[in-house]
Amino acid sequence: MFQNVSKNLVLEWFGVLTAILYSMLIALNIGAEFIGFVLLLMSAISIAVWAYRNKFRGILLLQIFYASAGIVGMVRWF
Repeated sequence: MFQNVSKNLVLEWFGVLTAILYSMLIALNIGAEFIGFVLLLMSAISIAVWAYRNKFRGILLLQIFYASAGIVGMVRWF
């Protein structure tokens, strides 16, 4: 069933879903900020790889910023 799913599609949707989870964890303010920032970093890396492969340079630059924000967030909350 999943044999025909492209790697790009997996990267794109993994990045989207982890970004959604990150946003909800931060917005709920339940003390899960560190996990949220880990999810942000995972999302940014996934979408950055997807953007690079598809030559979406603007999205790639944005994901580099998001990845750095995730790292800063983890350092500040650790």
